[in-house]
Amino acid sequence: MTEHNCLFCQILDGNISANIAYEDERVLAFHDIAPQAPIHILIIPKQHIATINDFTEEHQDLLGYMILTARKLAQELGVAEDGYRLNFNCNRLAGQTVFHTHLHLLAGRPFSWPPG
Repeated sequence: MTEHNCLFCQILDGNISANIAYEDERVLAFHDIAPQAPIHILIIPKQHIATINDFTEEHQDLLGYMILTARKLAQELGVAEDGYRLNFNCNRLAGQTVFHTHLHLLAGRPFSWPPG
């Protein structure tokens, strides 16, 4: 199910172009248009789920699938051994600006802790 006013659903529907890194029947991964690292890919489910708070137990395999997709991309991009960061933001105070759940894959530079 897609939401017509959702930016990521518009990408899924082909109404907005994106630099696609990976796609299959469950997820789409594309390069962020405002990257925070040399490699910054967003992995989204093809099903519109606004936030992590909207996931249910029936979605637990989808969350795992998104993480395994990120691992696969990190390996393909040659950053798995050096290191990468995976991040979900949930709601505005955590930095979520597009309300279609997405996993950030960031790599290619050192990261500090705690994140800002």
